[in-house]
Amino acid sequence: MRLRIFPPGLPVGTPRRWRSLGAALLRVLAVWAVSTLTLLVLAGLLPDFRLQSPDGDSATYIATTGAIGAGVFGLLGAVVWPVLVRALLLVPALVLGTLVFFLNGSLLWLALSLVPYGRGSADPGTAVVVAAAMSAASSAASTALAVRDDGAYRRRFARLADRRRRRQGLGPVPRTPGTVFLQLDGVGHRLLREAVTAADGRPPLMPAVAAMYEGTHRLTRWRTDWQSQTGASQLGILHGTNRDVPAFRWYEKESGQVLISNRPSGAAELQRRAVEMSGDRGLLAVDGASRGNLFGGGANQLALVVSVAARRGRDNRSRAGYFAYFSDPANATRTAVSFVAEAVREVVQSTRSRLRGDRPRVPRAGLYPLIRAFATVVQRDVVVAAVLGDVFSGRSAVFADLVGYDEVAHHSGPRGRDACQVLRRLDRSVALIAKAAQRAPRPYRLVLLSDHGQSPGETFRRAYGLTLEDLVRAGCGLPVSRRVGRTPSGAEARAAARAALHRPEDGPLEEERTPSRSAGPVVLASGNLGLVSFPDVPGRMSREQIDKRHPALLRTLADHPGIGFLLVHGERHGPVVLGAGGAEHRLDTGEITGGPDPLAHYGAGAAAAVRRTAGYRNVPDIMINSAVDPDTGHVHAFEQQIGSHGGLGGEQSEAFLLSPRELSAPTDGEELAGAEQVHRVLRRWLDESAGCAPPAARTGDDPVPEQREQREHPDRDREFPAAHTA
Repeated sequence: MRLRIFPPGLPVGTPRRWRSLGAALLRVLAVWAVSTLTLLVLAGLLPDFRLQSPDGDSATYIATTGAIGAGVFGLLGAVVWPVLVRALLLVPALVLGTLVFFLNGSLLWLALSLVPYGRGSADPGTAVVVAAAMSAASSAASTALAVRDDGAYRRRFARLADRRRRRQGLGPVPRTPGTVFLQLDGVGHRLLREAVTAADGRPPLMPAVAAMYEGTHRLTRWRTDWQSQTGASQLGILHGTNRDVPAFRWYEKESGQVLISNRPSGAAELQRRAVEMSGDRGLLAVDGASRGNLFGGGANQLALVVSVAARRGRDNRSRAGYFAYFSDPANATRTAVSFVAEAVREVVQSTRSRLRGDRPRVPRAGLYPLIRAFATVVQRDVVVAAVLGDVFSGRSAVFADLVGYDEVAHHSGPRGRDACQVLRRLDRSVALIAKAAQRAPRPYRLVLLSDHGQSPGETFRRAYGLTLEDLVRAGCGLPVSRRVGRTPSGAEARAAARAALHRPEDGPLEEERTPSRSAGPVVLASGNLGLVSFPDVPGRMSREQIDKRHPALLRTLADHPGIGFLLVHGERHGPVVLGAGGAEHRLDTGEITGGPDPLAHYGAGAAAAVRRTAGYRNVPDIMINSAVDPDTGHVHAFEQQIGSHGGLGGEQSEAFLLSPRELSAPTDGEELAGAEQVHRVLRRWLDESAGCAPPAARTGDDPVPEQREQREHPDRDREFPAAHTA
């Protein structure tokens, strides 16, 4: 016999709903109380802010004024604020972040003016400070209460997810696992292993990622193409092909233009070519989201994607991530404070480095502190917030790029103290996303990967007193400029910052201007990879043509101690690698003549990588790779970078893939080589998640226990939630 404990006619679920409503009401009252207390404390501390008349009021009047002011401010923030931010979304994102403070202060001033007693007042500057403090305090209280009520937290985002999916006509959230691909830009395989391994009694540099590495995930090294840079790697990973991308920037003789992969116009053109070549929209075509990337990957949901940043119109959603983030004034407050702190930190750290006389070192003045702060704070916060929204919305596939480490490592070195601090903060972002996956409306698998590593070393200019362009012009018998110009940096964060400032294509940069056909060779740099083209000669010049026109050029370059090898095309032997002392490696036959193999110090896959690039339709007349120290892995960047990537040599070609063990092994034991092969692995994993296909058998190089043990001991993985799949 079943006893009824509810009144007749009352639905069984009604008490639960009443409890939920009661808990929500208590949270609102608690946040209101915190805001009121904050307002009262600030009124007592700030001379230009008061909640009483000049003649004085009783404590009751002051408290009532504070409570009403806090309540009206909160109501205006909930109703008016999202409308204001959406209306201002057309302004540059960084300007929007600054306007947030003044808009927030205006709302507080309006709230005080609406208090019936007419007691509250504040000058404009003080109103901005008070509003920022109140937003931060109320946001912290609301977040703490929501997290403690896990059920309410879960139900809230489940409702949001269902609402969004119904609006987009997608139906309910599937129960099959979703996948989050999180790219840690520039973090090499060897560096990651060091960061997740305890050494000398110290804990791992990245404890959250270390927990994944030690228990739930497998670490795989993959070798990049010759072009070890984000443009080529991410295009191959997201769109399945990176053919005809010889470097980060290159001169195209057909159009007479320099194409740069991190400029919106260049990224859009590369994406168009990849889709046309592969016949496929990309990895994220099915219910996917692309966040903070150079390319869209076929996703319908785009935020901070460079390839669409120059578009205008309804189809351009690349800036939607800024609205989603800045719609909460507390986010803007926290990010702005962190932005200023990071810029100051960079100034202090660069000053210390200069005073210590650190070597190698590059200039870090000018706009760099702001660019670093944007990459390590603004871009990180907005991208992570967008990924959290995707997870709570039940998106099937998310691919996001965090570029902060790569930007800092270029200027501070891959293992510099500054770069290590960025790695710690990236680890916290990974932990936050992993914890959010536990509360998502569907299970999620978190895959970490990188697009390349970084190799340290003194710049070519610093080591030898001249730039690569100087050396090429001298070899051609042309005059060399006495004023050494600064080679522009190819960091992805700079393109993202330009897009955030709403100036993605603000006129051609120095290296983008159409070269004069009579001005001599076009010399460009991509890390420690150099490219030389002769604009006045149609098509690719052969080795014989170059020797006839500039007899000393190839030997001048090949014999220079800072250069490791050249790639040219011979009329007789096809693509040939030239080294010092007359050494040659004929790629078509593998024949090595005239001395030791010029590619000997660049790894077992170097010849295959160079041979593949030699077949590109737009390969320049001469491709130059810097020398590498076989003992230290140091290279010489042709740009102003002491941590570089873009060519061969050292750790820049060693990227990583950290994947859940419940997914099939990336390979059957052979080397994972090239971004296109990584694309096929990621696509296979998405297919497995969609169809719940059984993973492949464990490979011999996988030293951890098999998945059967994971199923028998499910509690083992609960300490860190990255492998949550229930």
